[in-house]
Amino acid sequence: MLSDTEYQQPLVSVIIPTYNRADYLKQAIASAVKQTYQNIEIIVSDNCSLENPQSIVASFSDSRIRFWRQQQNVGMLANQLHAFKMAKGKYIASLHDDDMWNEDFLAKLVPALEENPESIIAFCDHYIIDRYGSINHVGTEENTRNYKRNKLAKGVHQSLCKIGLVDKSIPTAAACLIRNGLIDWDSIPSEVGGMWDLYLTYLCCISGYSAYYYPERLTRYRAHELTDTMLSGSRDVQAKIRKAKSEMFCYKVFMQDTRLQEFKAYFQQQWLAANTTLGIGLLRIQQSTAARPYFFQALSEQKFNLRTITALTLSFTPRILANKLLKTSK
Repeated sequence: MLSDTEYQQPLVSVIIPTYNRADYLKQAIASAVKQTYQNIEIIVSDNCSLENPQSIVASFSDSRIRFWRQQQNVGMLANQLHAFKMAKGKYIASLHDDDMWNEDFLAKLVPALEENPESIIAFCDHYIIDRYGSINHVGTEENTRNYKRNKLAKGVHQSLCKIGLVDKSIPTAAACLIRNGLIDWDSIPSEVGGMWDLYLTYLCCISGYSAYYYPERLTRYRAHELTDTMLSGSRDVQAKIRKAKSEMFCYKVFMQDTRLQEFKAYFQQQWLAANTTLGIGLLRIQQSTAARPYFFQALSEQKFNLRTITALTLSFTPRILANKLLKTSK
């Protein structure tokens, strides 16, 4: 039961989309249930998993949990957005079904938004963990540096475009709290696919609101063999193709937004790189003819790029030799 004080606290909607990760899902839900900040609703949206996880949800016997099961697989993005739209809280936090939160995650981020009503989002740093839940300390430090959170000052940040879309310091999918009602979930197009978090960051950046950074690692992001970036074989190729298409869409939108002209050159560079990545993915599934236009597109807007030129050359190389060379390329 919640105390009178806890009832006076703003409601937070915890969004947990899930698909075929029963063991991890139980850990994710447990980390939400154990939050020291108690005034929450937990929305578990299952994307028609092969094994219905309803029994796992029911095992918690927690009235704060709401469960929804899609009648058919609607895709990762649609399932995620459906859960967002179900949220009733003043604030929303997305928790991947294979990630976990520290017990004080919400307790530390909710006050940041309560005390700064001009902020649309509060975010923190996070640990990298392996499939067993053990912290990868080297990977964690590298991740913090790569996204420049080690150089980011605690507190309110007014200008979000650079830290959000260039440095990518804001982990909208892994470690943040968003003020509900300021994002139109229907404005997120299906083309963004798995890059929905980058597009959500974009919507936060152009909202006119600020962001609050809390420089502690309050969540645990799991890197394992079932994530898109760590799949093997043909599934790995398909994941890279999907990601490249999503990146191309997002960066084209960013390039065309007149409010982001300061960073247009960077967005164009990323868009060109995604063209090459998509072309390489098509080469790997033996679609050389379909791949070439993406290489030509990339080369038409940059003077020289060894990766693109090499890939284009391989598209004219005999298949057996090209396959051997592609295995060593990224």
